[in-house]
Amino acid sequence: MKHLSLDLETYSSVDLSKCGVYKYSESPDFEILLFAYSVDGGPVEVVDLKMDETIPAEILTSLSDETVIKHAFNASFERVCLSRFLGLDGFLNPRGWQCTMVWGATLGLPLSLVGVGAVLGLNKQKLTEGKDLIRYFCVPCNPTKVNGGRTRNLPHHAPTKWSAFKTYNSRDVEVEIAIQGKFSNFPVLDSVWKEYWLDQEINDRGIEIDKDFVEAAVQLDELSKAGLNQQLQELTGLENPNSVLQMRGWLLDHGLETESLGKKAVDELLEQPIDENLKQVLVLRQQLAKSSVKKYQAMQNFACSDNRSRGLFQFYGANRTGRFAGRGIHLQNLPQNHMSDLSEARSLVKQSNFEMLNILYGNVPNVLSELLRTAFVPREGMKFIVSDFSAIEARVIAWLSGEKWRQEVFKNGGDIYCASASQMFGVPVEKHGVNGLTGRLEELDSKLKELESEIISMAIGGQGYDELASQIFSLRDERDAVAKQIAANTNLQQRVDEMVVFVKEHDVINEYSEVLVRRLIEKVTIFEKNIVVDFKSGVRVTVEI
Repeated sequence: MKHLSLDLETYSSVDLSKCGVYKYSESPDFEILLFAYSVDGGPVEVVDLKMDETIPAEILTSLSDETVIKHAFNASFERVCLSRFLGLDGFLNPRGWQCTMVWGATLGLPLSLVGVGAVLGLNKQKLTEGKDLIRYFCVPCNPTKVNGGRTRNLPHHAPTKWSAFKTYNSRDVEVEIAIQGKFSNFPVLDSVWKEYWLDQEINDRGIEIDKDFVEAAVQLDELSKAGLNQQLQELTGLENPNSVLQMRGWLLDHGLETESLGKKAVDELLEQPIDENLKQVLVLRQQLAKSSVKKYQAMQNFACSDNRSRGLFQFYGANRTGRFAGRGIHLQNLPQNHMSDLSEARSLVKQSNFEMLNILYGNVPNVLSELLRTAFVPREGMKFIVSDFSAIEARVIAWLSGEKWRQEVFKNGGDIYCASASQMFGVPVEKHGVNGLTGRLEELDSKLKELESEIISMAIGGQGYDELASQIFSLRDERDAVAKQIAANTNLQQRVDEMVVFVKEHDVINEYSEVLVRRLIEKVTIFEKNIVVDFKSGVRVTVEI
């Protein structure tokens, strides 16, 4: 035996789409229903394990034999499920396993068996009735009077369907073999398979989750959302402020039209000159929609009995580029943290101290987002090292294109983005301009940190902290105002600089220019006795008429 093609049909009460195959196969009620296989491209055999048929010993032996190449579409599913079936303490060695889905991905083909079969125009295609059969036999069913109150469908409940299910199982292996035949002229490099095996080892190992911390974070998020919902209901009168449709309608009624309530769209709305009530509603709505805290729920879903979350990467998941794709928690897209007191904030979360978190930080969802990375636990005696390449794309492009000036910027430790902007627009660009308010911002940050440390000590000592909390709220409001002013000044200076450059280029203006108007003027308001022109630089000019 050199090659073994196989496909499984399984049952588990755990939702595979939400929890991944590792937790799915760990469920006490997990079992393999059907095992279809083909040796060296020969006839397909189906082992009906629900009818007490047994998998041949030589087939079982081959599963751990690296010299026998095991083929399956999405092979990680078969390998992990068979590891559980065999009762292994760990998982089958991924070496010797080759995934036909990955093979197809290296050729830019879809990441589904039916999709690959359709693209290749195979004579034998995946049977379309499979979804219904899987829904019938592979997941729990709802108890009804008609089905006698059962929560699971077994072969004897629908013999005809079971026979069709076996045919479906066999067909998947036949399609798998046909795909291999089509792919044979486009072999995957050995180096890629080695990367795939390494990927599987990483997924098998997983990453430990601080279960207690995660559970506390989920509870605090629910409390926060309940509070935000209540505030929004009081401000808007809406039954469900979390409804995009209802919120858009309310904003429209108050003179603010928007097609989206995504983060970018809301940020743009907040930059407009709108009244404080609308602004407050938008800020609260943005907090309510904070999505990063959903990663805590994903941690719960993917965590196995040993509190390790597994299966968080998909090799060649982005098949157009060949890069890894994140699954579940999406470890490749974790929010950064900028808090100086991470350990204190983390301690408050573990204590489920919502009141103190709200006093100290104001925005609980944002705190939970910043603490995401702290939910991962390294092995004893180990630590996590987080690293990232600085402007790696720009560095590679500069080298490939031979742009010496870019390479010099990197060599001298400059900021490539500022240098690029300076080259493009012919003006000096600095990353951090001088702003008289910066000092005040730093002063406020320092004072807030001092008071926050003091209030934590008071809380631990059982002392009252109402007066101190009031000071913190006041300072926080001032800090937000200063930060907004800095941002506004930066934006204003940018617009003034743009205007100066444009005017220098058009020193004589003797006729109407639509381009000029669009470039310089924000809006024109016509009144009975005068016209008000608002320039994009922030300047307002009134002309009598």
